[in-house]
Amino acid sequence: MTVLVTPKALVDHRARDFKMLIDGRWEEGTTQPIERVAPSHGVIVSRYPAGTKADAERAIAAARNAFDNGPWPRMTASERSAVLLKAADLISDRSEELAYLDAIEAGKPISQVRGEIAGSVDIWRYAAALARDLHGESYNTLGDGTLGVVLREAIGVVSIITPWNFPFLIVGQKLPFALAAGCTTVVKPSELTSGSTLVLGEILQEAGVPAGVVNIITGTGPEVGAVMTSHPEVDMVSFTGSTGVGKLTMTNAAQTLKKVSLELGGKNPQIVFPDADLDAFIDAAVFGAYFNAGECCNAGSRLILHKSIASDVVKRVAELAREVKVGDPLDPSTQVGAIITPQHLQKISGYLAGARESGATVVHGGEALDFGMGQFMAPTILDAVTPDMAVAREEVFGPVLSVLTFETTAEAISIANSIDYGLSAGVWSRDFDTCLTIGRKVRAGTVWMNTFMDGASELPFGGYKQSGLGRELGRHAVEDYTETKTLNMHIGARTSWWMPKRETPA
Repeated sequence: MTVLVTPKALVDHRARDFKMLIDGRWEEGTTQPIERVAPSHGVIVSRYPAGTKADAERAIAAARNAFDNGPWPRMTASERSAVLLKAADLISDRSEELAYLDAIEAGKPISQVRGEIAGSVDIWRYAAALARDLHGESYNTLGDGTLGVVLREAIGVVSIITPWNFPFLIVGQKLPFALAAGCTTVVKPSELTSGSTLVLGEILQEAGVPAGVVNIITGTGPEVGAVMTSHPEVDMVSFTGSTGVGKLTMTNAAQTLKKVSLELGGKNPQIVFPDADLDAFIDAAVFGAYFNAGECCNAGSRLILHKSIASDVVKRVAELAREVKVGDPLDPSTQVGAIITPQHLQKISGYLAGARESGATVVHGGEALDFGMGQFMAPTILDAVTPDMAVAREEVFGPVLSVLTFETTAEAISIANSIDYGLSAGVWSRDFDTCLTIGRKVRAGTVWMNTFMDGASELPFGGYKQSGLGRELGRHAVEDYTETKTLNMHIGARTSWWMPKRETPA
């Protein structure tokens, strides 16, 4: 059975009180604060202001003024880069504090979060380098009388809305690139996991980011997020979250035709052929399914196995799943932590009940775990899943692995592409032709070959279809936060089109 790491009592039960950052000042809310109960320990660990529409409007006004009149967009690229590099150093200095907040508020294993914070430091440093490489174009080939110059200018005020599953990592995939371009921002972290983003506000102030450039508002989507996505003074929205809320965000932004970047859901397949290195794959399958308790848009939640190896692979995946350590996120040995809320645990359980009713069989797990505090789910494997089942098509967002089978490459590709999502995929084969065929035919933003969920700051990330719009990370990430402007310059005298030419006397 799955190894359980029993949650321990918190060393300090006192909740940490936070304030919002608006125009360089830390402010308390005017309404009842939001209290965050740790999903692993069942005690209040944080309190945040419940931001209002008026708070969001003040933050947007501060960002607008900072962009139109402040120094940040007018600094040299090297000056902005230096600030971002200092921020990266300060993030590294406070990494344990940040890791604790994400672990206790989101229920994430602290060993995992430490890796996420280190990855964030690398992203901030990468964005700092891109700040100095941002440039336009020139065209001196348009004729003797014309010179064309294409400028890249910061797009303006950017609303950044981040989810609860990777609180610090995902703000790091957006904010430093917006700042590198010279934008000003209003940031709304999830009301479930706002702590580390608010600490980031302190770090950015210390690093030298001017007042109004980064504003951080805590609160709910209907109260705060709706303003941030529809306000006419906002030029761009960058959102990560569910596909449903992403559609609402796009609808709100359409009122003023804002630029929108969306990183949304996924139902990611791992396609396995008989010649694959199964030892490597088994480990990747368990990691891909249960990393972050499956609360991950990139989770490898669909195994698409060749029929000739399916029985053996399912048996081996189940054997390794039994060794996964579930429990206290603050224990460094924990591999799977808590489920974010009791309501989300019920949603996952509903998918499992529906799968059983549809004919799927539970090979391992399938039940909630009772530790006497918090909410936990056993790593689960569902076999005999068919492509039409909800558990094979919809994002469960929990530690649930669905097993499907195929006989031909064309059938595998068809199953992989048969859903609304297209965020990522994996293919396992020793045959390079097979890997490239899958890589080119599967409609996904990232296709891993003989690995899964690897990444780097240099590699773009985003999805096809209803997995989102645009890309984050990579060398063009800063450009996403810019507009292009053409300067078309005429040299010398210009003849008006309507004036007739004078005839030269004979």
